[in-house]
Amino acid sequence: VIQECYVQNTAREYAKIYAAEAEPLEGFGEAPEIIPIFLVHRPANNIPYATVEEELVGEFVKYSVRDGKEVNFLRRDSEAGQKCCTFQHWVYEKTNGNLLVTDLQGVGMKLTDVGIATLAKGYKGFKGNCSISFIEQFRALHQCNKYCEMLGLKSLRTTHQKQRKATSMKSKNLPVSSTIKKTVPKKAREPRDFISSEH
Repeated sequence: VIQECYVQNTAREYAKIYAAEAEPLEGFGEAPEIIPIFLVHRPANNIPYATVEEELVGEFVKYSVRDGKEVNFLRRDSEAGQKCCTFQHWVYEKTNGNLLVTDLQGVGMKLTDVGIATLAKGYKGFKGNCSISFIEQFRALHQCNKYCEMLGLKSLRTTHQKQRKATSMKSKNLPVSSTIKKTVPKKAREPRDFISSEH
């Protein structure tokens, strides 16, 4: 439960910086907000710790998909979805590819229950709660949109293709050897691997 709070509130701080950079840009408009999550200690209860956050009412949408295999048209085509993708790209670039905010989901521009993937060593002492593979999948699947361009973010396509070519060249030289319209309570969403909490 503590890790869940730490991850979401860390992502929230990145989102605040992103909004401060993006919102003043002409034509950008509102940026996504990650709502805060609070840890509550209830010593008299059988489960003494719980998390509390604002209830989001409306159409709950997953804007980023964890395994990268699902196509989400609301992510690709909606303003909120595009801005979430740009937020991921912005964080990835700001942290030199060491950290990625993932599992972006919520109602409109208000997001909750996010995850963070970091490289194995972590980033500035912080280790995320999602697989490192999400970073590689993001690099391979992200398509820049107009909001990425407004922020001047570098395309990941060319970087990823160069890395893949370099890897394939090295391997040739090596010897052969071994969407629902209603209020969705937090407990109804998919639980994250190895993190349990009561909501």
